Amino acid sequence: MIRKIFLLTLALLLIGNIAAAAPVEIELVHYKQEALEIFKQLEDEFNATHTNIHLKISSPTQAITILKTRFIRENYPDIIGIGGDMDFSNFLDAELLADVSDYPGIKNIKQTYINIVEGLEFVPTPGTFGVPYMANAAGVLYNRDIFEQHGWKIPKTWLEFMALCDQIQAAGIRPLYFGYKDTWTTLAPWNALAVDLAPADVCQRVNAGDTTFIENYREVAEKIQALLKYGEDGPFAYGYNDACTAFANGDSAMYTIGSYAVPQILSVNPNMNIDSFVMPGSNSPDGQTLNSGVDLMFCVMANCPHKSEAYEVLDFLFKHESIQKYINAQNAVPCATGDFELPSMLDGMREYIISGKVADFHDHHYPSEMAVDAQIQTFLLNGNVDAFLKKFDTDWVRYNRDLIAKVRRYNQTHRTEE
Repeated sequence: MIRKIFLLTLALLLIGNIAAAAPVEIELVHYKQEALEIFKQLEDEFNATHTNIHLKISSPTQAITILKTRFIRENYPDIIGIGGDMDFSNFLDAELLADVSDYPGIKNIKQTYINIVEGLEFVPTPGTFGVPYMANAAGVLYNRDIFEQHGWKIPKTWLEFMALCDQIQAAGIRPLYFGYKDTWTTLAPWNALAVDLAPADVCQRVNAGDTTFIENYREVAEKIQALLKYGEDGPFAYGYNDACTAFANGDSAMYTIGSYAVPQILSVNPNMNIDSFVMPGSNSPDGQTLNSGVDLMFCVMANCPHKSEAYEVLDFLFKHESIQKYINAQNAVPCATGDFELPSMLDGMREYIISGKVADFHDHHYPSEMAVDAQIQTFLLNGNVDAFLKKFDTDWVRYNRDLIAKVRRYNQTHRTEE
């Protein structure tokens, strides 16, 4: 009898030890399929150095759609990696995200990017619900060798930019390439101009009923239209891949796109000497702003049962060496403070990145159902600025009716309380 009790006790102890040794699994689902390789590397490094946690990272095709389906089924991962756009706004509005203001690593994130994420809130929401990881930058990429060969200077104002385009064209070289067949490419110069020419909170102000897009977007529309004469013949017949290939092969001196296009360009011409500059939308040399938004942030789900372990995963991802590896792999802009080595193709934007003189992509506040990119493409085809702006305002109300009502109810209640 004593022997049986001893054996039973021993078995229970063994089971307890095995259970105690089982690591906590943290699942991270992100949408950056182009970053699969670096995330796999980071996953392996984490699991090799942590015995208490097993990290599982995945990026399914159409990750956001998959996540929405999982949320409906209440099958939540622990952490999601998403962009700073309307998906974040909707997830926050649905109360799916945890307040991570108690995460110690928040203090190491540049305030500019914290503000950008908070600016995505439909109405002010106490707390912090996303930890910005990487940003991107959009403006003008240029062929450094061609510029040096001709002695062309980087423009600081819109007038200088127009003069440069004329100068390049006079030299028998195409100034710009667009690739507008893929409608989303129209948003690159649109956003880069908008951060200089329209208020950063224009969408929130329209929702509040304080202004209209007709009042704020006319100059943006007129200037993106003015660029057309410096691009390829029939820009709506060529797509993104065509534009990357053309620029890589020297068919234009400049390309109005973001830093995210560099890997594609270098896949065509690995030896291309690329640099970039901020789109000079205004005529004030001190008024330029870099178009930079949160390309990837990490959000802990509200019902995550292992928040401290999720924070341990974030600590690893935000280590200096982890961030630098991601920068090297993706030509990204870090949202964390620190002495990071930025890609050389961002040399012309470096001072803006370091100083934090950046503003979010306007389209991060546009509902996808409104298809603003297609509207811009149509406008550039027909050239009717007035019709475009009128439709923009009309469609905004149509696709944001519930949000507009929510914002105005909030403002009314808030003002009443004040």
